[in-house]
Amino acid sequence: MKVIQTTHTKLILCTALFFVLFDNLAFFRNVVEVYPVSLKNIGFLASLAAVLTAFIVLLITLVRSRYMTKPVLILFLLLSSSAAYFMDNFNVVIDHNMIRNIVQTNLNETIDLFNLKLVTYFLLLGFLPSLVVYMIKFEPVSWKRSAVVKLRDVCVCLLVIFGLVLVSSRFYTSFFREHKHLRYYTNPTYFIYSAGKYINSTLRSSTVMAHSLGSDARIPIEDVDRELIILVVGEAARADRFSLNGYARETNPLLSKEDVLSFANMYSCGTSTAYSVPCMFSIFPRKEYSDSKGKSTENLLDVLHHAGVHVLWRDNNSDSKGVARRVPYQDYKHPQVNPVCDEECRDEGMLVGLQDYIDTQQDGDILIVLHQMGNHGPAYYKRYPEAFEKFTPVCKSNQFDECTKEEIGNAYDNALLYTDYFLDQVIKLLKKNSAEFETAMLYMSDHGESLGEYGLYLHGLPYSMAPDFQKHIAAFLWFGDSFKVDRKALRDKASRHFSQDNLFHTVLGLMEVNTAIYDKKLDILHYDTDY
Repeated sequence: MKVIQTTHTKLILCTALFFVLFDNLAFFRNVVEVYPVSLKNIGFLASLAAVLTAFIVLLITLVRSRYMTKPVLILFLLLSSSAAYFMDNFNVVIDHNMIRNIVQTNLNETIDLFNLKLVTYFLLLGFLPSLVVYMIKFEPVSWKRSAVVKLRDVCVCLLVIFGLVLVSSRFYTSFFREHKHLRYYTNPTYFIYSAGKYINSTLRSSTVMAHSLGSDARIPIEDVDRELIILVVGEAARADRFSLNGYARETNPLLSKEDVLSFANMYSCGTSTAYSVPCMFSIFPRKEYSDSKGKSTENLLDVLHHAGVHVLWRDNNSDSKGVARRVPYQDYKHPQVNPVCDEECRDEGMLVGLQDYIDTQQDGDILIVLHQMGNHGPAYYKRYPEAFEKFTPVCKSNQFDECTKEEIGNAYDNALLYTDYFLDQVIKLLKKNSAEFETAMLYMSDHGESLGEYGLYLHGLPYSMAPDFQKHIAAFLWFGDSFKVDRKALRDKASRHFSQDNLFHTVLGLMEVNTAIYDKKLDILHYDTDY
């Protein structure tokens, strides 16, 4: 077979054109929604394609060398093919939080995302062009000539970029200022930037020791009543799909029979598990929170531990995202631990043996955190046993383009129906202990979910551009009969706007913990009362 020889410049340019033509369908689809194809906009759209090509060429040229060019091109091709699949089919954005999600995803979650279409993307847009790049040979050139050509290519790219931007400055002004979200879809440029941002934040926080928080926390001596509180961290549960909040379908048939106080206007800290879970347990409000702050500061569970509260985290999701690093943690994703497993291990398995744990704690208050698998997508049909398949027909695929919106929504609602059953079992467990404890359950989802609205699916969009469906979460409180709380006052304010910023101080209030860091104004139990 004849060996093809070419220059670095030609290979990089051809690969950049390949990226623009085949890996940026989501980008141009979103662009034409803002700048429709017309005689007025056609020049700008062509200019945008040329600028993106030049920018990709510039990016690769800056790192090109005799030994680096082909490995870099192959790496970008392989990664871009997978990114293109998720952006094209779910309209997601690969930002630094999404990369954090990807890094922290376990094997079972990865399998849920695997399908023939993803393989096709990987083969046609990743593996095959990578094979072509691998087989091509570079024309021999001296290092001096190579340096001159590299400088020339950088200058040409810069001239093309700035020249085209200046010529169409009226369009680019609105593109950069008013439609910033569009550039989040560029492939591979934005995920390269996001990967750098994620690596930087990870390196900065990897060796950081968590600063002590609330070391003064104490339970008052006069508080003779023991608290037993179960905090359930839900997964991808939207507020508007809970019948407790007025949804037409009965997705909460069991909870509706209990004296449940639903917070219909609760909002999340982020749009992904990896961000929301550490954020909701931190003392920092959403606008001040960052991954580095979360890792470098103790959280709610640490404060409760300082106060002498027995804390236990049971997990049937990916993990605690670092929240339970310093408290007892039990992983229920595996049949060796979770006794309730069929197609996958079920959330209700986290309740097995929990009464024994409660009985062994002879004194002091108890907080138990149960982290659900809940409505983890896209394989919603796997999230519940067959007995809970009430709403049909159901999407039996992780590839949403094979299903109708109705089928996707049915599978999602069935998963909520199973969550309703699971939470009812939690309440039954608490009722058994109401004679010994003041019992309560707080349920709060980590984030919401898009189910096809505006062409979006799943979650994880940057907070500023994410629709309410990904941020407006299901949350409620249940109290045992012996728990001393003004239920009427709580019910009167339950419809007000709350967020995961309130979780930290509300749990401290429920546990009656005294500490200087407690903010009564952020405690839902005391919200809008005399301070």
